[in-house]
Amino acid sequence: MFEASTEVFLFLLAAGFVAGFIDSIAGGGGLITLPALMLAGVPPVTALATNKVQGLFGAGMAAITYARKGHVNLRQQVKPALIAFAASLLGALCVNALPTDLIRWFLPVLLVAIALFFALKPGLNDVDRHQRLTPLVFALTFVPLVGFYDGLLGPGAGAFYMLAFVSMAGQGILKATAHTKLLNFASNVGGLAGFLIVLSPLWFVGIMMGAAQIAGAYAGATLASRIGSKLIKPLLVIASCAMAIKLVIDLL
Repeated sequence: MFEASTEVFLFLLAAGFVAGFIDSIAGGGGLITLPALMLAGVPPVTALATNKVQGLFGAGMAAITYARKGHVNLRQQVKPALIAFAASLLGALCVNALPTDLIRWFLPVLLVAIALFFALKPGLNDVDRHQRLTPLVFALTFVPLVGFYDGLLGPGAGAFYMLAFVSMAGQGILKATAHTKLLNFASNVGGLAGFLIVLSPLWFVGIMMGAAQIAGAYAGATLASRIGSKLIKPLLVIASCAMAIKLVIDLL
């Protein structure tokens, strides 16, 4: 049974707020919350499940905030979100059947490549560009692919969604971020559903951290809506590199 002192509980709430803020802009909030849970004394497996619970709140608030600012139409994205949910659920159920350790070796390389793409490619701003795929084709290819990965492993899923929206759907940075958060929320729900079959989260801790995530996500999404790509691009590059470094450290 996990019991937290007032200081530890406040530490987890602060971690939730900061993670919600950063995740709503560039992703990578799990780099903050998962280590925070483990530092607080939560067993690793329980921390994974609890992290899924609290992460839902931040992604959901970010999606709603971006929608209120007019950057994404939630009703039009219901079907892609359902696809992301189903793919993520399937991914979570396949954790023990696929070579996830092998996949982890390629993730740092992919994340660094994404960071370089957003850092060095000229002309990436908040203006939409040429659309390489129709919305239907995009929803049937990249959405389930990233959603499946999100349920299977998770780290960097937001960056993968971003890359797909910018390079394939032709969206500007801010619009891509807004659409990413909705699909992130849907795939998080699917991943959590798969986790619940075999794991039991700390519901109270997860919900309380989720409340802090809501506040952080609202602040982050509001700020990103005002500043746009000038804020999102550097944070996305930093978050992607940080995730790559963390994955390499875990593998060594």
